[in-house]
Amino acid sequence: MWGIVPAAGRGSRMQPLAFSKELLPVGSRRDGESDRPVAVSEYLIDRMLEAGVTKLCFVISPGKSDILEYYGGRVRGADACYVLQDEPRGLCDALFRALPFIADDERVCVGLPDTVWFPKDALRAVTKPPLHFLLFPVARPELFDSVRFDEGGRVEHIDVKVAGAKSPWIWGAFSTTGALLRQLHALWLEPSRGDEYLGTLVNEYVARGGLAWGSPVGRAYVDVGTLHGYREATRLLEAFALLDDAALVRPVSVEQTSSEFAMPARIINHEAP
Repeated sequence: MWGIVPAAGRGSRMQPLAFSKELLPVGSRRDGESDRPVAVSEYLIDRMLEAGVTKLCFVISPGKSDILEYYGGRVRGADACYVLQDEPRGLCDALFRALPFIADDERVCVGLPDTVWFPKDALRAVTKPPLHFLLFPVARPELFDSVRFDEGGRVEHIDVKVAGAKSPWIWGAFSTTGALLRQLHALWLEPSRGDEYLGTLVNEYVARGGLAWGSPVGRAYVDVGTLHGYREATRLLEAFALLDDAALVRPVSVEQTSSEFAMPARIINHEAP
């Protein structure tokens, strides 16, 4: 299974930095007898490996060779490759850069490398083909891709950075197949498209009869792309260090009411890209 790590963003909200934002130290981990800093992108990679990813594709931009130097050709047993996004054309373009490596019948996981979220094993819950989103509750969904879905979990529409978003659930990661990724690429290549945001492309895919699913099993999500988000991520990691993952997070089913969603285990009031 492939894991695509779109790391070509400029990180302008966290500048000035002397390194790529994906390598920003957030929290620490035990390494032998001492602690060491953890790059924020390691949290996504850990979660991908937990879900069964065996191959990683980093999408980087010119000037981000420090990511290649940091991770190298193998990351905790998973092979790693790197592709270049020459110009900042958005998330869709970045994802499709990985297509030459991915076979139609291979599963693909995608997440954002400047985020920290829990539960750690939540990606295991999004395996429903052909396209399955991992959803998280946030205090300000209008800053993200807010996902509307029915009682069975079928995605109806994604509100992309829309004021007054109707759903408090945003997508933070998803799984799909190489075949569906190619189908989305073909749609993206149609005249007058070239979507910057994944949400608008998926809306067109759904409008044409495509199936997408959402699972609201995420409990805490922080975008570390701002100083405020960095502080929130630090507090969140400290909380999970003090309490067992299972003690802080309770399962959520699609059938639960929106009123129950209003008081999740942990809603972070944070900012979006």
